[in-house]
Amino acid sequence: MKLNELRDNQGARKSRMRVGRGIGSGKGKTAGRGVKGQKSREGVSIAGFEGGQMPLHMRLPKRGFNNIFAKDYAEVNLGAIQKAIESGKLTATDIDHAALKAAGLARGGKDGVRLLGKGELTSALNFTVAGVSAGAREAVEKAGGSVNVPEIVPAAEKAKAKHRTGRAAPRA
Repeated sequence: MKLNELRDNQGARKSRMRVGRGIGSGKGKTAGRGVKGQKSREGVSIAGFEGGQMPLHMRLPKRGFNNIFAKDYAEVNLGAIQKAIESGKLTATDIDHAALKAAGLARGGKDGVRLLGKGELTSALNFTVAGVSAGAREAVEKAGGSVNVPEIVPAAEKAKAKHRTGRAAPRA
């Protein structure tokens, strides 16, 4: 067998039905939609419509809400960082969001990284992160490292400062 001879099994890929292509195709004229009525028309979306009865998604109780102002942090545990150092994925002693992302530890987190204290850290590392739990800070300092959490000025405060002085606020 050669690579150019590879084929799917017979019937493994079924080609789509081309509807509305003449009487000889067997799916011409009404194209399998039947005759007349709402469902034969174009642009009708009645998924979830229950004939006038209150639809299920409206009968079920709603709970909670989605906070649009919540911060989105990539949460990283100290144990995962120690494991990355031992495997050679992390080599630097000064660690920030970019270094954690490059090592594959920080996923997402548009507002930065938050350090959590699960696991054990034995290496002395200097962290620059957006947030840190009390346990994680204690563990890093116990191992001989430090944690720096830069003060982030909210956008609203920057706008107020710009408005007061009449010129752009200095960049941090």
